[in-house]
Amino acid sequence: MHRRTIGILGGMGPLATAEFYRRIVLRTPARSDQEHLHVILDADPTIPDRTAALLGRGLDPTPALIAAARRLEAAGADFLVVPCNTAHAFLPAVQAAITVPILDMIAEVAAAIAQRYPPATRIGLLATEGTIATGLYDRALSRYHFQLVVPDEAVQRLVNQAIERVKQGLLDRQTAALVSPAVDRLAREGVAAIVIGCTELSLLPEWQADLPFVDATTILADAAVAIGLGQRPLPAPLSATCLAST
Repeated sequence: MHRRTIGILGGMGPLATAEFYRRIVLRTPARSDQEHLHVILDADPTIPDRTAALLGRGLDPTPALIAAARRLEAAGADFLVVPCNTAHAFLPAVQAAITVPILDMIAEVAAAIAQRYPPATRIGLLATEGTIATGLYDRALSRYHFQLVVPDEAVQRLVNQAIERVKQGLLDRQTAALVSPAVDRLAREGVAAIVIGCTELSLLPEWQADLPFVDATTILADAAVAIGLGQRPLPAPLSATCLAST
C-alpha cells in the first residue's frame, strides 16, 4: 500500500492538537518507529478565534489558515486534517488556495453516525457557539435525515465555559461538571447519541451518561490513519457547497 504524509493544521487549541496527534499515533498499527506514519504538524496558536469571527466579534482567521495550509503543502503533506470543528466553516476558502485536499471532519462524523443509527434518529451536539451557528453539523446530519438537537442558550454558556477552561489547561472535575447539564438536557430531549463536536471537550474524561458519545476527534484520527496507510483513497477537495458557512 502506498503511504501518504498527513498534514495537521493545528494550534486551535494547542492541547487539542497534541491530543489529536497522540490519537493518530495510538491508532496506527505499528511495531516500531519506522512503521508509523509521516506527519507534518503546523500548530499556530495565533490564528484568530474562529467563534469570535463567526459571531462578528473578532478577526477573520482565513488568511492565517491559508498561510498554515500553504506551509504544510510546501513541506510535502499529501492531504490536510484540521482538528478544530469551528474552523471548518472557513475551510472552503483555504481549500481554494491549495492543491492538496482537506479531509472534511464534519462529513466523516455524519457518515460514522449513519453507519450506527437509522434515519430520523435524534442526535445531540456539544460544540462551540460558532460551530452551532454555522449549521455545519445540522446540514451534514440532515443529508442522512437525522435530527440535530443542541443545548439551549443557558446550558450552552456552561459548555462555553468548559471549553475556555480546557484552553487554560484545566482538565479537572470542575470543568467536566460544567458539561453535565448539557448532557442531561440532551438526554431528556431523547437523543440516541451525543457528538463531541469540539476538540477541547474531547480532552475531558467521559461524563456519566446512559447514552453513547460520538467523538469527532477520534473519528478524524481514524480516517487520517486509514488514508495515510493507503487503506482509503485521498479525499476529494472540499467545495463551497459541502461546507458552506453562515
